[in-house]
Amino acid sequence: MSLIFVENLSVARGGIPVLEGLSFSVGAGEVLVLRGPNGSGKTTLLRTLAGLQPSFAGAVHCDPETVAYAAHADGLKATLSVRENLAFWAGIYGGGDVDAAIAGFDLDGLQARLAGNLSAGQKRRLGLARLMVMGRPVWVLDEPTVSLDAASVALFAARVRAHLDAGGAAVIATHIDLGFEERVFDVTPHKARGDVAHNDFDGNDFDGAFL
Repeated sequence: MSLIFVENLSVARGGIPVLEGLSFSVGAGEVLVLRGPNGSGKTTLLRTLAGLQPSFAGAVHCDPETVAYAAHADGLKATLSVRENLAFWAGIYGGGDVDAAIAGFDLDGLQARLAGNLSAGQKRRLGLARLMVMGRPVWVLDEPTVSLDAASVALFAARVRAHLDAGGAAVIATHIDLGFEERVFDVTPHKARGDVAHNDFDGNDFDGAFL
Protein backbone atom coordinates (compact mmCIF):
# COMPACT_ATOMS: atom_id res chain seq x y z
CA MET A 1 0.00 0.00 0.00
CA SER A 2 1.34 3.43 -0.96
CA LEU A 3 1.80 5.87 1.90
CA ILE A 4 2.53 8.65 -0.57
CA PHE A 5 1.56 8.78 -4.25
CA VAL A 6 2.67 11.58 -6.57
CA GLU A 7 0.83 11.98 -9.86
CA ASN A 8 2.11 14.17 -12.72
CA LEU A 9 3.28 16.76 -10.19
CA SER A 10 4.77 20.15 -10.99
CA VAL A 11 6.29 22.31 -8.25
CA ALA A 12 7.19 25.99 -8.34
CA ARG A 13 9.45 28.45 -6.57
CA GLY A 14 8.64 32.13 -6.68
CA GLY A 15 5.76 31.43 -9.05
CA ILE A 16 8.11 29.79 -11.58
CA PRO A 17 7.85 26.02 -12.16
CA VAL A 18 11.12 24.26 -11.36
CA LEU A 19 10.13 20.60 -11.75
CA GLU A 20 7.33 19.02 -13.76
CA GLY A 21 5.91 15.64 -14.70
CA LEU A 22 6.87 13.93 -11.44
CA SER A 23 5.16 10.60 -10.72
CA PHE A 24 6.17 8.06 -8.09
CA SER A 25 4.87 6.22 -5.06
CA VAL A 26 6.43 5.09 -1.79
CA GLY A 27 4.92 2.27 0.20
CA ALA A 28 5.34 0.93 3.71
CA GLY A 29 8.91 -0.20 4.35
CA GLU A 30 10.28 1.71 1.36
CA VAL A 31 12.74 4.58 1.03
CA LEU A 32 13.02 6.83 -2.02
CA VAL A 33 16.25 8.81 -2.37
CA LEU A 34 16.09 12.02 -4.40
CA ARG A 35 19.14 12.98 -6.40
CA GLY A 36 20.00 16.00 -8.49
CA PRO A 37 22.41 18.94 -8.46
CA ASN A 38 22.10 21.81 -6.00
CA GLY A 39 19.33 24.17 -7.06
CA SER A 40 17.51 21.53 -9.08
CA GLY A 41 14.32 21.76 -7.01
CA LYS A 42 14.66 18.93 -4.48
CA THR A 43 13.85 21.16 -1.50
CA THR A 44 10.84 22.64 -3.30
CA LEU A 45 9.61 19.12 -4.04
CA LEU A 46 10.06 17.98 -0.45
CA ARG A 47 8.22 21.03 0.91
CA THR A 48 5.36 20.25 -1.45
CA LEU A 49 5.26 16.61 -0.34
CA ALA A 50 5.14 17.78 3.27
CA GLY A 51 2.18 20.07 2.59
CA LEU A 52 4.14 23.26 3.32
CA GLN A 53 3.39 24.73 -0.09
CA PRO A 54 0.82 23.90 -2.76
CA SER A 55 1.61 21.97 -5.90
CA PHE A 56 1.71 23.99 -9.13
CA ALA A 57 -0.01 21.19 -11.05
CA GLY A 58 -0.77 17.53 -10.54
CA ALA A 59 -1.37 15.96 -7.16
CA VAL A 60 0.23 14.59 -4.01
CA HIS A 61 -1.92 11.89 -2.49
CA CYS A 62 -0.82 11.89 1.13
CA ASP A 63 -2.41 13.28 4.26
CA PRO A 64 -0.04 16.00 5.57
CA GLU A 65 -0.89 14.81 9.07
CA THR A 66 1.01 11.58 8.32
CA VAL A 67 4.23 13.41 7.36
CA ALA A 68 7.19 14.37 9.54
CA TYR A 69 9.44 16.89 7.79
CA ALA A 70 13.06 17.66 8.66
CA ALA A 71 15.03 20.27 6.73
CA HIS A 72 18.11 22.41 7.25
CA ALA A 73 16.68 24.19 10.30
CA ASP A 74 16.53 21.83 13.28
CA GLY A 75 13.40 23.34 14.84
CA LEU A 76 14.91 23.56 18.33
CA LYS A 77 14.09 25.84 21.23
CA ALA A 78 17.48 27.15 22.39
CA THR A 79 16.42 27.81 26.00
CA LEU A 80 15.05 24.30 26.56
CA SER A 81 17.19 21.28 27.34
CA VAL A 82 17.56 18.31 25.03
CA ARG A 83 14.97 16.35 27.01
CA GLU A 84 12.62 19.34 27.26
CA ASN A 85 12.78 19.89 23.49
CA LEU A 86 11.81 16.28 22.82
CA ALA A 87 9.10 16.33 25.49
CA PHE A 88 7.69 19.50 23.92
CA TRP A 89 7.44 17.91 20.48
CA ALA A 90 6.10 14.66 21.91
CA GLY A 91 3.35 16.66 23.59
CA ILE A 92 2.51 18.49 20.37
CA TYR A 93 2.27 15.28 18.35
CA GLY A 94 0.65 12.95 20.84
CA GLY A 95 3.32 11.59 23.12
CA GLY A 96 6.15 9.65 21.48
CA ASP A 97 8.81 7.85 23.50
CA VAL A 98 11.32 10.50 24.58
CA ASP A 99 13.66 7.98 26.19
CA ALA A 100 13.80 5.92 22.98
CA ALA A 101 14.61 9.04 20.96
CA ILE A 102 17.39 10.04 23.37
CA ALA A 103 18.90 6.55 23.23
CA GLY A 104 18.42 6.25 19.48
CA PHE A 105 20.53 9.32 18.74
CA ASP A 106 23.05 8.88 21.59
CA LEU A 107 21.86 11.96 23.49
CA ASP A 108 21.80 10.47 26.99
CA GLY A 109 24.81 12.43 28.23
CA LEU A 110 23.39 15.64 26.77
CA GLN A 111 19.77 15.46 27.84
CA ALA A 112 20.08 18.18 30.52
CA ARG A 113 22.08 20.55 28.27
CA LEU A 114 20.35 23.55 26.71
CA ALA A 115 19.86 23.15 22.98
CA GLY A 116 21.48 26.54 22.42
CA ASN A 117 24.73 25.21 23.89
CA LEU A 118 25.00 22.19 21.62
CA SER A 119 27.46 21.82 18.75
CA ALA A 120 26.17 21.82 15.17
CA GLY A 121 26.32 18.03 15.01
CA GLN A 122 24.58 17.63 18.37
CA LYS A 123 21.83 20.01 17.28
CA ARG A 124 21.33 17.99 14.12
CA ARG A 125 21.05 14.74 16.11
CA LEU A 126 18.48 16.35 18.40
CA GLY A 127 16.55 17.69 15.40
CA LEU A 128 16.46 14.22 13.87
CA ALA A 129 15.51 12.61 17.20
CA ARG A 130 12.37 14.73 16.95
CA LEU A 131 11.21 12.38 14.17
CA MET A 132 11.01 9.52 16.66
CA VAL A 133 8.60 11.31 19.00
CA MET A 134 6.24 12.55 16.28
CA GLY A 135 4.72 9.14 15.55
CA ARG A 136 4.21 9.85 11.85
CA PRO A 137 4.66 7.12 9.22
CA VAL A 138 6.14 9.22 6.38
CA TRP A 139 9.52 10.88 6.92
CA VAL A 140 10.39 13.60 4.38
CA LEU A 141 14.02 14.60 4.90
CA ASP A 142 16.15 17.27 3.24
CA GLU A 143 19.90 16.56 3.47
CA PRO A 144 19.52 15.09 6.98
CA THR A 145 23.21 14.17 7.43
CA VAL A 146 24.56 17.73 7.20
CA SER A 147 26.90 18.38 10.21
CA LEU A 148 26.92 14.70 11.21
CA ASP A 149 30.14 12.73 11.65
CA ALA A 150 30.43 9.15 10.40
CA ALA A 151 29.24 7.62 13.68
CA SER A 152 26.20 9.87 13.77
CA VAL A 153 25.37 9.09 10.13
CA ALA A 154 25.37 5.41 11.11
CA LEU A 155 23.01 6.16 14.01
CA PHE A 156 20.67 8.02 11.69
CA ALA A 157 20.71 5.22 9.11
CA ALA A 158 19.87 2.70 11.84
CA ARG A 159 16.90 4.77 12.98
CA VAL A 160 15.59 5.03 9.42
CA ARG A 161 15.90 1.26 9.00
CA ALA A 162 13.96 0.72 12.23
CA HIS A 163 11.28 3.13 10.99
CA LEU A 164 10.99 1.21 7.72
CA ASP A 165 10.89 -2.14 9.54
CA ALA A 166 7.96 -0.82 11.59
CA GLY A 167 5.99 -0.07 8.40
CA GLY A 168 7.04 3.51 7.84
CA ALA A 169 8.32 5.13 4.66
CA ALA A 170 10.89 7.81 3.85
CA VAL A 171 11.69 10.25 1.06
CA ILE A 172 15.23 11.59 1.48
CA ALA A 173 17.24 14.12 -0.51
CA THR A 174 20.87 13.17 0.05
CA HIS A 175 24.13 12.62 -1.80
CA ILE A 176 25.39 10.28 0.94
CA ASP A 177 25.28 6.50 0.55
CA LEU A 178 23.32 5.40 3.63
CA GLY A 179 23.51 1.71 2.82
CA PHE A 180 19.81 1.28 2.15
CA GLU A 181 18.18 -0.92 -0.44
CA GLU A 182 16.68 2.22 -1.88
CA ARG A 183 15.04 3.41 -5.03
CA VAL A 184 16.76 6.45 -6.50
CA PHE A 185 14.74 9.17 -8.22
CA ASP A 186 16.81 11.67 -10.20
CA VAL A 187 14.89 14.92 -10.56
CA THR A 188 17.20 16.28 -13.28
CA PRO A 189 15.14 15.00 -16.27
CA HIS A 190 12.10 16.73 -14.78
CA LYS A 191 13.51 20.26 -14.88
CA ALA A 192 10.71 22.56 -16.01
CA ARG A 193 11.01 23.96 -19.52
CA GLY A 194 11.08 27.72 -19.98
CA ASP A 195 11.53 30.60 -17.55
CA VAL A 196 8.11 32.22 -17.83
CA ALA A 197 6.76 33.26 -14.43
CA HIS A 198 3.25 32.15 -13.62
CA ASN A 199 1.49 34.47 -11.20
CA ASP A 200 -1.88 32.82 -11.12
CA PHE A 201 -2.59 29.80 -8.95
CA ASP A 202 -6.23 28.84 -8.57
CA GLY A 203 -7.12 32.46 -9.31
CA ASN A 204 -4.72 33.95 -6.75
CA ASP A 205 -1.21 35.34 -6.81
CA PHE A 206 1.24 32.64 -5.80
CA ASP A 207 4.82 33.37 -4.86
CA GLY A 208 6.00 29.81 -4.23
CA ALA A 209 6.73 30.71 -0.65
CA PHE A 210 9.79 29.66 1.18
CA LEU A 211 8.28 30.52 4.55
